[in-house]
Amino acid sequence: MEFNFRTKKDCQFDAVSLGEVMLRFDPGEGRIRTARTFRVWEGGGEYNVARGLRRCFGMNTAIITAFADNEAGLLLEDLILQGGVDTSLIQWKKTDGIGRSCRNGINFTERGFGIRGAKGCSDRANTAVSKATPKDFDFDYIFGTLGARWLHTGGIYAALSEQSCETVLAAIKTAKKYGTVISYDLNYRPSMWEAIGGKEKAQQVNKEIASCVDVMIGNEEDFTACLGLEIEGNDADLKELNVNGYQKMIRQAAKAYPNFKAVATTLRTVRTATINDWGAICWADGNIYQSKDYKGLEIMDRVGGGDSFASGLIYGLMVTGDPQMAVDYGAAHGALAMTTPGDTTMVNLKEVEALVGGKGARVQR
Repeated sequence: MEFNFRTKKDCQFDAVSLGEVMLRFDPGEGRIRTARTFRVWEGGGEYNVARGLRRCFGMNTAIITAFADNEAGLLLEDLILQGGVDTSLIQWKKTDGIGRSCRNGINFTERGFGIRGAKGCSDRANTAVSKATPKDFDFDYIFGTLGARWLHTGGIYAALSEQSCETVLAAIKTAKKYGTVISYDLNYRPSMWEAIGGKEKAQQVNKEIASCVDVMIGNEEDFTACLGLEIEGNDADLKELNVNGYQKMIRQAAKAYPNFKAVATTLRTVRTATINDWGAICWADGNIYQSKDYKGLEIMDRVGGGDSFASGLIYGLMVTGDPQMAVDYGAAHGALAMTTPGDTTMVNLKEVEALVGGKGARVQR
């Protein structure tokens, strides 16, 4: 598979992500509604990918976002710095002290256990990045002067506001102008799109975005709701959306958008909150590549598993150019990331390579 990557010497960053970063309040093994203490993490669908590429895969990454200029914003910056992601592209917005003009988003998430599913409660209206417009970011400077080999963004950020829709389109079109490879995770959230036009708006925005994207990531709802695709056929594969059904789905997406160089989706069957079947497939060069199946995967914290898949996939495509290796790296990284708390990875490349190579969970001494 051929990607025309910009050379490392011409780019300050291997990859940049555009999106919102929130403070996650984690009650650990307990419930949000009864918690007396929380552990704080940073997280966000697009940011998690940049952090995974930096922390696990050793790539030079940055986050394009905006924070309210207050103590909570500074905490977010400190957490991002601990993850090694460059913060120089963050825009700081003046706030009125109580969050009327702009604020930083927060997200309460409990992990679930067994028959009790994970639960999230976000508080992200009027955040600094949702109010940001294309004028707040000098995309010609970022992608032209500084240079980035890869841009990753997604449908969660696009759905935040009308301004976010405009900003993500401006970023993607500018990145494309300078030859940056673009990936996009559709990540459809009906409740987020509802306030700015619902499914009709989601399709309008995402279809325009899709026409510029090189690597598209999504699941069955993403492709049907965001891109308006109807999966062809009425056989059992499509009704059940098993592996064969997913293969047909991503082939159809690739046919609808000839600019896609790769299309990928994770395969998750939720047995309980703590036991999932996990894997992934990827279309590229007209072929389907399937990862190892992780049957009965024990989950500590499922949030961010898909983002960790995306970072592993991107790393594999950038470094090896081999779609099979890329989907294997992605699935293994996602599986390992879900064995630790928080949205972001605590895994290193050796662990991912060991899992891809078939090593088990024996004690390492």
